[in-house]
Amino acid sequence: MTDSAQEAAIEAVVGMVDHVLDLAATWTAWDGKPAHVDDRVYTPHKAIRRVADHLVDHLAELEARLVGEEPQPDHWHASASTTEADLAPFTQEDLDEARSRLTRLARIWANRLGELTDEQLDDSPGEGWTFRELATHLKGSTYYADAVGRQA
Repeated sequence: MTDSAQEAAIEAVVGMVDHVLDLAATWTAWDGKPAHVDDRVYTPHKAIRRVADHLVDHLAELEARLVGEEPQPDHWHASASTTEADLAPFTQEDLDEARSRLTRLARIWANRLGELTDEQLDDSPGEGWTFRELATHLKGSTYYADAVGRQA
């Protein structure tokens, strides 16, 4: 059972994914024009890719640190790269895939965070942010979806 501190960490991740998927539900109406925000280019596919990559990256970090390993550095091109696939129309099938992928990743995070003690959340092993700070950091992944925005 989770306590309120765990619930807040879980809600940071699950709430972020809910927000992203709420916006993504409108992206089948995307006009194909990339959004230019903070010297970067964003599209529906890129936003979903970045959110998923961010969840995977920090989950890998958390799991490595829990077992005493040095986290492997990521080699994502992150927001600097916009691929041909990022520019494709965002279809209902893409939305279905995004819902499945992001919902499952959020559930993995919720399960993991729900099993950590307050001490583990706040005094995380290894170097880097505490696991609670990681969850709060992930909340900022709404940035990618917000860059695309709600489509009419």
